[in-house]
Amino acid sequence: MLVAERYEKIVRLVNERGSIRVSELSELCEVTEETIRRDLDRLESAGRLKRSHGGAVSVKEPQSEIPYFEREIIRSEEKKRIAQEAVKRIEPYDRIILDASTTAWYMASYLPDIPLTVLTNSIKVAAELSGKEKVEVISTGGQLAKRSLSSVGPLAERSLEAYHVDKLFFSCKGVHLDRGISESNELQSRVKQKMIDIADQVILLADASKFGVRAFTQVTELGEVDAIITDRALSAEIVEQLREREISLTLV
Repeated sequence: MLVAERYEKIVRLVNERGSIRVSELSELCEVTEETIRRDLDRLESAGRLKRSHGGAVSVKEPQSEIPYFEREIIRSEEKKRIAQEAVKRIEPYDRIILDASTTAWYMASYLPDIPLTVLTNSIKVAAELSGKEKVEVISTGGQLAKRSLSSVGPLAERSLEAYHVDKLFFSCKGVHLDRGISESNELQSRVKQKMIDIADQVILLADASKFGVRAFTQVTELGEVDAIITDRALSAEIVEQLREREISLTLV
């Protein structure tokens, strides 16, 4: 990879994720961490990003949601493994929430046709479950967020307040050890806050690329999460810190 190509890749990754660590950039660009630090210094001088402790953050305005068709192919193999592991935690007659993440959609496709009640704000999840006769599907309704094919806004929030569920399976844009779980915009954040409020057990489905990222709006603190399912690319340092906090962690 030419130096100019590496610069463009670094800027693209930082802008996509909002923030990223030196160690991850080193792995993705296949160069040493010292090289990445020099690259970040030069890119900061050029005004293309901002250095942070241990990495870099984007200088772009907060981005709108990534369109669903793009999210389907980003880290799809990791998301499928996470979804398959999550399905193992569902028992007959459970009442669950699946959010509008692509990982939740994969979960819906893997769900066996057993007696379940599934509450969702996802058009894709509801459509996927429509062919499973024993699964009762309840859609929140609300304002259509076209990029994520999800229902958001006051109507979706009020709908969620009417229910109580056993388990919530959800994803997010960012997982930060200090700042918690975050989303791309306020509407998505508020819906997920309501989901957390009505669930006995909160299970976060997040591939390793989400960790260390601080997206635009905070959803909740990590302490509100009962379990995390992620992939084996997660750094040993973050694994250790999560286990020190006694958060149930499953790597797939």
